[in-house]
Amino acid sequence: MRLHKNLVLPVLNGLHHIFNDGKYADKVVAQLLKSDKRWGSRDRGFIAETTYEIVRWKRMYATIAEVQEPYNRDDFWRIFAVWATLRGYPLPEWNAFVDTPTRRIKGRFEALRKERKIRASIPDWMDELGSNALGEKKWEKELDALNTMAPVVLRANALKTLPKLLRNTLLEEKIMTQTHSKYPSALILDERANVFSTEAFQRGLFEVQDASSQCVAPFAEVTAGMRVIDACAGAGGKALHLAAIMENKGQLIALDIHQYKLKELKRRAKRAGAHNIETRLIDSTKVIKKLHQSADRVLIDAPCSGLGVLRRNPDAKWKLNPDFIERITIEQQQILSQYAHMVKPEGKLIYVTCSILPQENENQVKSFLASEIGSEFTLESEKHLWPAVDGFDGFYMARLVRKA
Repeated sequence: MRLHKNLVLPVLNGLHHIFNDGKYADKVVAQLLKSDKRWGSRDRGFIAETTYEIVRWKRMYATIAEVQEPYNRDDFWRIFAVWATLRGYPLPEWNAFVDTPTRRIKGRFEALRKERKIRASIPDWMDELGSNALGEKKWEKELDALNTMAPVVLRANALKTLPKLLRNTLLEEKIMTQTHSKYPSALILDERANVFSTEAFQRGLFEVQDASSQCVAPFAEVTAGMRVIDACAGAGGKALHLAAIMENKGQLIALDIHQYKLKELKRRAKRAGAHNIETRLIDSTKVIKKLHQSADRVLIDAPCSGLGVLRRNPDAKWKLNPDFIERITIEQQQILSQYAHMVKPEGKLIYVTCSILPQENENQVKSFLASEIGSEFTLESEKHLWPAVDGFDGFYMARLVRKA
């Protein structure tokens, strides 16, 4: 195993943008991978995976390296040296690695592993929040799971293909996948690959969507011909799945407060062949009022802390703070109370988050049911998906029925 400077330097540049400039890791990595067309798949894999790994374990590596934010160029070299040493890479005779205490690095790592918040590489407040919410044992198990690399999961687009057919199609493009008995539409990649460059993707045969996220649309119990509202549609991952289950029949209204997300949804829907999706921008309260008591199903994929998807977005650990958790729980309750009016009598409201915190999940549903509008609903079913138990992203979903 050898380190090459032309691959290490992009990693250091990426870390600067993520930690010092506050940019999102996925956007930074995407830009890095476009910066040199000469890189092969192995080179690209090294840059992406190394960047994400250092972001994930920032607290541990920075503590061993004895550096603090904001990091300068030498600090990033020291952090990288810690990563390389712990990964078993021999350090090249570069100026930046002169006098690197490799034996001391390994010793400090063993000593620091005894403290959970450093071993799991999370902020103090997050460790306290999680242990109080879930209990020590459950929180530790979830932390371990959240610190592993997320698999790449595809969802076969039922409007155009079947999972087994898609698997064979991808095999022709040298991408190997596995099916999963619990997730009928899912294909899991054997090895990470740029699936967006495949002909199968261009033809709209699949979307990249975690297996837990793929549970949301079936949980909503939609059928062809219904009027369904995806109230926080974003770029449309779940709306596309709903459209497929509905067989393009009925009306699927995708709402969001961001026009650019709805524009992306339209582009994805065209590729997927989802023709029953209509996008509407929430630019005033009138948009919601016009839809009062009109929908068979209303899906609220609520804005949340994202603590269930830290494997996929490890930089979120360093961007979140206690004030945000407090603000988002208030916002979730407001959205529930406002958007619930769109459900018609005997229709169903589906509340979803990608968080594992009770205060964003079952506690929110309890508070909603105790409210004026919530008293018109009953809880029909709820579901938790845990990274440590189910092996994919952490999700919560609740299905509530509006009384006749």
